[in-house]
This record gives sequence, structure tokens and C-alpha cells, in this order.
Amino acid sequence: MKRFEYIIWVLLLASALFGCSKDEQFNYTDQNAPAPSQVSNIKIEETPGGAILTYEIPVSSNLSYIKAVYEIQPGVYREAISSVYSDTLSLVGFGDTLTHEVKLFSVGKNEKASEPVIISVTPKTPPVSSVFQTLDLTATFGGVRVSFKNDLQANLAIFVMVDSTGLSTWAPVTTFYTKAKEGKFSARGYEPEEKKFAVFIKDRWNNRSDTLIKNITPKYEELIPKIDFRAVYLPTDTYQFVESFSIEKLWDGSLAQNTSIFATLHTSPMPQWFTIDLGHKISLSRFKEFQRSGYEYSGAAVKSFEIWGSNNPDLDGGWNNWTLLGKFDSFKPSGLPLNSVAPEDRTYASFNGEDFEFDAVPPVRYIRFKTLETYGNILQIVIAELTFWGQIEQ
Repeated sequence: MKRFEYIIWVLLLASALFGCSKDEQFNYTDQNAPAPSQVSNIKIEETPGGAILTYEIPVSSNLSYIKAVYEIQPGVYREAISSVYSDTLSLVGFGDTLTHEVKLFSVGKNEKASEPVIISVTPKTPPVSSVFQTLDLTATFGGVRVSFKNDLQANLAIFVMVDSTGLSTWAPVTTFYTKAKEGKFSARGYEPEEKKFAVFIKDRWNNRSDTLIKNITPKYEELIPKIDFRAVYLPTDTYQFVESFSIEKLWDGSLAQNTSIFATLHTSPMPQWFTIDLGHKISLSRFKEFQRSGYEYSGAAVKSFEIWGSNNPDLDGGWNNWTLLGKFDSFKPSGLPLNSVAPEDRTYASFNGEDFEFDAVPPVRYIRFKTLETYGNILQIVIAELTFWGQIEQ
């Protein structure tokens, strides 16, 4: 038995030594090998904020990779690297349309580099500039609204500032991170007094756009108190709830969003709706819908919906006495596909709340929230909180 164990140990040791020997041989680098030859036949395709280079790879047993070195801003250099198995390099990060020098090196396994091949690239208009051209800064309820188009779906940060003293003392208001193709957002919390607001854009390489500055007077609004909100149980409404997640959770003021949510049963077909008595006749300006924390843009989260208003709801649950106040679609700042959620999405949907505006609607006391579609296309809706702004008429 001992002899058998001894043989096994000898075989295992031999196998380990053989494996190490193979690895050492495979990873052997000749430190005396000359640097590889330069790349040749270089072709340049200029792109927004960058360029794509293709080239012929030199024949060399010592070649490891191709490297491009270039300056995107004064004193700020970037490198792009492509392996020996690819004949393409992508350059990114330019914030202008100037001509830039690029140095291409062939680098050996021993890290010896060839003399550079020097070329020039002239990028097309970068997203930080093209998106700036689409920016619009307008007055909205309690603040300003920013709208934009981002056709290339670049990762951008949009900064809003306010002149806090009237003496060009600029203070940050909010920063909106997005990769969406188009969108809008608002910065609020201001009285209806004229102020100077500004907006500019940065990309992930710290390139900055020009600054748009406007004098804007925010529209007046007030937060509608929730103390007088009541559930209205009309015959056709979907108000039956799961466990303790009743409709009253929508206005309890709590954002403990895994417990304080309204969740309907899984058996109600779409569309489905519920009715709320706001307690007063109100000229509504906007509202926030808070998604359930941890489940943003998925499952029972509301994707598309309508808000209807009435001062005399049909007692049979019909729609004769209702007026459509607006049709709305949920917005995802990152622009990522379904089942992919970025931190900025969670912040917008469940921490700040999705922001929706009404457009000159009549004063109403009762509203109906009619869900048309959820993100998971399932027969349930889940909402954490609803908050309204406007003017109380009576």
C-alpha cells in the first residue's frame, strides 16, 4: 500500500514539474530580440470625437501589440492598444474638431517599441458639442426644464447652475447623467422670480461644451398636501391589493419603498386603473411617480400610463365624466435596454421620483391613474408614492 502511494506521489510531482517546464518555455521572452517593424498602409476613418485606424500588421515573431499615443487636451494623453490578432485601433476622447497628431508604435513581447509612425486625424464634431447644440432651457413649474437630443447615445453629464446673487456668482443646481437618445429633466425649488440659469455638458474625458445662459422666471406652484387624499372605490377600478400593500400607501409620505408600496393583484388585465380624491379642486401642474426601490424599470414598474381628471366621477365606474389630462411614458436616463439598470436610473426613478408635467389642464378634484403597460408586461402594477403640485382652487 505504501509503495502504491509512493508511486502516486512521484507521478504527481513529475506532472507538476512537466507543467511548469511547459509554462516556462511558453512564456519565454528574448530580451535581445529587436523591436518589431512599423505598421504600414494606414487608413483613417474619422468619427465624432475620434477615429478608427486600420493598418497592415508587421511580420515579426516578437510582435505583441500595436499602441497609439495621442493628446486629447493640452497635456492630457491617451493610449489605445490592439493585439497582434487585430488590424484596427479606435481612438476616442477628442473634444474638438482640430487636427491631432497620433503616434503608432509596434511593441514587442520584450516591450521594445518601434520608431513611431506619425499620422494626423481630424475628428468629426464630438457629442459634447453636437448635443449642446440641441439643448433648450425653458421655464417650468418651480424651476427650469432642460431638453436635449443625443443621437449617438454618448455618456454625458449635463450640469445646471444658477446665479445665486445676481452678480454672476454661479452655484450648482443639479447634474443629470444620461446615455439616452433624447430626454428632458427639470431643476426645481425656486420662487417665481427672474433668475439667471446656465447649462453645460461634460463627457467622460472631461471635455466641456460651451455654456447656455438664460434669464428665466419659474412658474408658480405649491406642493399639494396629502392629508386630505382618499381612495375612491368605483366599480370598474383595480384597487384590490396584495398583502398589506393598499392604495393608501401611495400618499403616506414614506419612501421605505419595499414595505410602503401599492401593489395590485396578479390577476387584473391591462389596462387597469384606480381613483384618488385629492380633497380639493386643484389646477395640477406636475407630479412625481416613485418606483419601488430595487425593482426599477422591471416587472410591475409602470412604463406607460394616462392621468384622467373629473369633478363628478361616474358612479358606475364609467368614463363619461372624465377628461384626459395627459398620456405619459416612463423615462430611463441611461438609455440601457430592458433588464439593465444603471445607478442614475435608480436615483431618478426611486430616490428623486420620475417627474411628469401637465399642460394647461382644467381644475379637478378626482384623478384616475390608468396603467397601459408595465416594464415586465405582467398583470400587476407596483407604485411606491405619488406626489402632486399645482394650485388649490377651492
